Amino acid sequence: MSDSASSSRTAIVIGGGIAGLATSALLAEEGWSVRLLEARSDLGGRAGSWDQDGFRFDTGPSWYLMPEVFDHFFRLLGTSADAELDLVRLDPAYRVYSDPATGRQPLDVRTGRELATELFESVEPGAGARLADYLDSAEDAYDLAVSRFLYDTYETTAGLRDLAILRRIPTLAPLLTRSLASHVDRKFTDPRLRQILEYPAVFLGGSPYGVPSLYHLMSHLDLDDGVLYPRGGFVEVIKAIQRLAAARGVDIVTGAEVVEIVTGAPDRGSRARARATGVRTLDGTLHEADLVVSTADLHHTETSLLPTELQTYPQSWWDTKTPSPGALLLLLGVDGELPQLAHHTLLFADDWRTNFEDIFGDRPRIPDPASLYICRPSATDADVAPTGSENLFVLVPVPADPGSGHGGIDGDGDPRTEAAADRVIEQISQWCGIPDLKDRIVVRRTISPADFATDLHSWRGNSLGLAHTLGQSAMFRPRNTSRRVDALAYAGTSALPGIGLPMCLISAELVVKRLRGDRTPGPLPAPARV
Repeated sequence: MSDSASSSRTAIVIGGGIAGLATSALLAEEGWSVRLLEARSDLGGRAGSWDQDGFRFDTGPSWYLMPEVFDHFFRLLGTSADAELDLVRLDPAYRVYSDPATGRQPLDVRTGRELATELFESVEPGAGARLADYLDSAEDAYDLAVSRFLYDTYETTAGLRDLAILRRIPTLAPLLTRSLASHVDRKFTDPRLRQILEYPAVFLGGSPYGVPSLYHLMSHLDLDDGVLYPRGGFVEVIKAIQRLAAARGVDIVTGAEVVEIVTGAPDRGSRARARATGVRTLDGTLHEADLVVSTADLHHTETSLLPTELQTYPQSWWDTKTPSPGALLLLLGVDGELPQLAHHTLLFADDWRTNFEDIFGDRPRIPDPASLYICRPSATDADVAPTGSENLFVLVPVPADPGSGHGGIDGDGDPRTEAAADRVIEQISQWCGIPDLKDRIVVRRTISPADFATDLHSWRGNSLGLAHTLGQSAMFRPRNTSRRVDALAYAGTSALPGIGLPMCLISAELVVKRLRGDRTPGPLPAPARV
């Protein structure tokens, strides 16, 4: 895929989510003539937006973590996160509620080593010092991930054979073979503290009982590094990258669903079976290009847009893989204020293991009561709700199963979905001390795994991508290029390096690294900070 002479070369990017927009902007910066094709009328993909009666809801990501990844991406385009976004630091970073039946009090988690260790020590004597050690290890693992793992295309094993990695094998081996839950449970006793350190597994699309403990690095992000919020919502991140892409001449076309990746004979000497020459959209239009990059759902790309003989990851491959959870989303406009909720609030079920078995086990079901997440952006941002009202985004991890039915507006979704939403509203009401919550809801929309499958072609209706199990992380994750089709690249949540907005930005950068022939494990050099 290496091609340093990109001047006058043409590229088609499939998908207008953050990965597609970021890839388009970076390719245009490299000198490519780029057309982005998005099937829906709006850009953003999972990071979408919805407006109703003066309320504006983000419909996807809501935690701004790994700020240096965002800033690095913007610096590749000659700007910075501070210049493109109005970032606000949250205090508290988030609030945690337990089932009232346990008698455990809610906790406000504040960012910073000193504050975090004080909180842990106040809950469990001795836990403060243990947390300090834990965060030292998390910071070291995070720095190693950014410098050695996340930006590696894994075209060669050179990065893995680096002395800096080999010297750390005695430390890394236990972190790769032990689950996050077992790692945490050996160090802390109080259920709330365990849950604070284990819940980030959900951000990785997995269970703390299934992801390797190397991912304890996530705690460095919220407890050491901090949680930010882009004022205006995460739609502002999408708008910023769209602006940068458009300024570089990217032709962004919405309402253009790609139904086929068109191929021809491969270049002489190629090991691939074909070469991508463009795409065909639902209206029959052929869009020719020298390079095709699909940032659509990888399962959909492979099994629906390519013939079987050209699939690097056929259905038989997916049959052995683990998706992230599905998500039941509730977008609620509420009359009156809700001081009981922080900007970010987490409700943790007492039967922690059973909660995850309900999602990932052999007999999946929607957990009840559920561990769930609430975002109240109106706590920070006056523009997302009418004056005197609140905007709530509720995410309930559920099995990746479109069979639960579709969501809807004002309770008109499928009965199973709406009944689950009713239970969630009642749970929030009871656990957070908001007895009249149901009666104060003036806007209600539900989104279910079936909607993810229909609207985003999401495999099995999952909400995030391939889960970050050991066998689906780093060099074991799908690469950013097809092995059977030349000039076909991939970016997004199921390809390297993984799940989340920062990972999607890195994924876009990996496409550029491939084109440059850059096999170094770290990020691309960026211009000096502006």
